[in-house]
Amino acid sequence: MSEKRVLWSKQVPEIYSKLDEVDGLVAEHLDITLLELVKLRSSILNGCSFCVDLHTRRALKEGESQQRLFLVSAWYEAGEVFTDAERAALALTDEMTRLGDHGVSDEVYDAAAEHFDDKRLAALKVAISMINLYNRLAVSSHLHPRPRKG
Repeated sequence: MSEKRVLWSKQVPEIYSKLDEVDGLVAEHLDITLLELVKLRSSILNGCSFCVDLHTRRALKEGESQQRLFLVSAWYEAGEVFTDAERAALALTDEMTRLGDHGVSDEVYDAAAEHFDDKRLAALKVAISMINLYNRLAVSSHLHPRPRKG
């Protein structure tokens, strides 16, 4: 097993900078809390500990509750903890993150389209795609969160 892996953002900072710009543009179209929930959910599914840590901390900073963050991993069983729009976004996140052979079902896509206009739905799809990209880069680089106290 390789002890040292290339940290992509250090080797191609110009690409990292452009991806960061895209993230900023996406954030202009979506509520920050929803955005962090989606990023957290995808990161959980992809097993990206660095991004789980990052997006949990960001969501807390934005005022998200611990309960909702704890329940993102089982959002589909959390009842009314999440709004219908959040549930639709999380379902879309699940299907886009786990594309497989089936892609995104009409049922899940249509449910998301009920809650988001075309522009916001497009931004949501980009956000989900971007976090999947970041997750894959972090996991393949063995990027881990630093231990913190408290």
